[in-house]
Amino acid sequence: MSLKQSKTSWLRTGDEICRRLLDVAASSAGLVVLSPLFLAVGVAIKLDSPGPIFFRGARVGKGGKLFHVYKFRTMVVNAPQIGAGITAAEDRRVTRVGRFLRRTKIDELPQLFNVLKGEMGLVGPRPEDPRYVALYSPTRRRVLEVRPGITSPASLQFRHEEELLQGQNWEQLYREQILPAKLDLELAYLDRRWVGRDVGLILKTLWAIFQ
Repeated sequence: MSLKQSKTSWLRTGDEICRRLLDVAASSAGLVVLSPLFLAVGVAIKLDSPGPIFFRGARVGKGGKLFHVYKFRTMVVNAPQIGAGITAAEDRRVTRVGRFLRRTKIDELPQLFNVLKGEMGLVGPRPEDPRYVALYSPTRRRVLEVRPGITSPASLQFRHEEELLQGQNWEQLYREQILPAKLDLELAYLDRRWVGRDVGLILKTLWAIFQ
């Protein structure tokens, strides 16, 4: 290994260590600080519709490994069995409380547990349903080389994705246009990925949520 390659490898390792330390510290603090909100949301979900407070959905993580992502339940209990793996505008499976949670992105907060467990990071390509990962081209499967994240450039640009998925052919629109566009954004992120940029994306995400 050349000196240049050794330096690059050392910088990459240092960046990954810093990123993981940031993930653990931020997710731990977030779960403590947000615990009263978690309790209030849990009560609201139970009062609104029958079923569990949390939803555990199968997603594809780093290296193609399956894991279960945690979210606050925003749909009826049997939603995965009666519809697609993504949610379109005016999806009848979404509960009343669920619409508020999805609009404010509060439903995503339990993914801090996934971050703490090391299945996800704060920043990284969004984890996708296995049914749609099967559609990835070999080039686009490169997004599976890193841990998925709670936020990413694609999730920021497509934060109102449900509003785009309208009409009878909304799932075809997702497969043929939106999903490829999101993956191209994630690949561009990977080419310039470092922990300092991740901090910037986290701040942009918070700004977008509270606007």
